Amino acid sequence: MRAEPLNSRRARMMAHPFSLLVALALLTGQASTPTDRSIGTWRNPKDTVRVRARPCGSAMCGTVIWASDKAKADAARGGTPNLVGMDLFKNFKRDAKGVWHGRVFVPDINKTFSGTITVIDRNTVKGSGCLVGRIGCKSQVWTRVPE
Repeated sequence: MRAEPLNSRRARMMAHPFSLLVALALLTGQASTPTDRSIGTWRNPKDTVRVRARPCGSAMCGTVIWASDKAKADAARGGTPNLVGMDLFKNFKRDAKGVWHGRVFVPDINKTFSGTITVIDRNTVKGSGCLVGRIGCKSQVWTRVPE
């Protein structure tokens, strides 16, 4: 395989300035992607649901990878027949204070609400959400599952 001349590579990169900007942002850490502290598998307080948080574009999403039989039955009664595989956390983006804001799907009632996730430490996050405005607000502390 013959090496491509430097000028030719530079010309190709300049032809796609957006790709170059994205690559530079990723290399310098300026892109808005989840930190290692937020990515991983998390369990709810009763360990009835486990969610894997992962990057999804410039945001963070969380998919149910395991659920107890009771959690599956509660979700099915609420109108969510297939709990495992569902994205519970969607389009979470981190603000300047390090708090993640996005949409939370509640399978027991088959509805999506605004929510926040705050990383407390390497192994603990606090999830909060409200039904409407500041009405019906709840919080849960989730724990990292060792992998």
